[in-house]
Amino acid sequence: MLLNSSPVDKITFNNRTFFIKRDDLLHESFSGNKARKFYSFLEIDFSECKKLISYGSAQANSLYSFSALAKLKDWQFDYYVSHISDLMKQNPKGNYRAALENGANIIEVSELEPEETLEQYLDCKIIPNEKNHLFVPEGGRCQYAKMGIDLLAQEIISWAQDNCINVFKVALPAGTGTTALFLQQAFIEMNMNIEVLTCACVGGDSYLKKQFFELCADESLHPTIMASSKKYHFGKLYRAFYDIWQDLNVQAEIEFELLYDPLGWLTLLNYVSDQNIPVDYPILYIHQGGLLGNETMLPRYQRKYDKP
Repeated sequence: MLLNSSPVDKITFNNRTFFIKRDDLLHESFSGNKARKFYSFLEIDFSECKKLISYGSAQANSLYSFSALAKLKDWQFDYYVSHISDLMKQNPKGNYRAALENGANIIEVSELEPEETLEQYLDCKIIPNEKNHLFVPEGGRCQYAKMGIDLLAQEIISWAQDNCINVFKVALPAGTGTTALFLQQAFIEMNMNIEVLTCACVGGDSYLKKQFFELCADESLHPTIMASSKKYHFGKLYRAFYDIWQDLNVQAEIEFELLYDPLGWLTLLNYVSDQNIPVDYPILYIHQGGLLGNETMLPRYQRKYDKP
């Protein structure tokens, strides 16, 4: 099972050179940052574990990867969500469909108190009653993720050394920000002056900073948050997202996912322009994988924007 050593492609996009860390080419069940975050779960002995518990969106990439992990380990998998649309229940697609096929027990929680989060609900009402279980926060946001992301940092450094690239930046979009945070931390711990650039895809910059501090109190180890030119609502369809996704398909001949990567690329292009970074300055973009999610996202975009 290949969860490391992804190749790096060199592309030209909008007349600028980029390098793409092709984490989408890792194992189909754990592509992108999930391969990195979940690496330790395959390496560490969890022989006493009987059940995996997590929570999040019914179409999250992590839902599918969690379900694949549980199936591989022969664990029961309970995944809590706040809402599943009737359409999705009647016609399962994407990550939700694949997780169900892997035997996931997807539990819709309708009795949340006002202002209560799913994590708080689990902490108070579910986890205390469980035994022989492994609880992983939404998207794999925990210290377990560090092992695989440290390995990613080592791969990036080896690639740069092999190609005689001494100064460069690494860019990727962020949900919880776990990958970006641990990647920047790993570079610093290895005494490498490599700046990690990221952007908030969920909840804005203040939310992302809060996630960073929950995992690492030392702000000097945090990555750089690139400011977005406008406010985008997570999961909402935007013409600019669809346009840049299509442009990447044509110019780079690489398919990216439609939830995180479009904002990642838009923000990165604005950043390099605002900072007057030369067009040949090396920037390594980490592909987010998660292409299974396009099974639901792409038809939505096509219905809205591909009109005769």
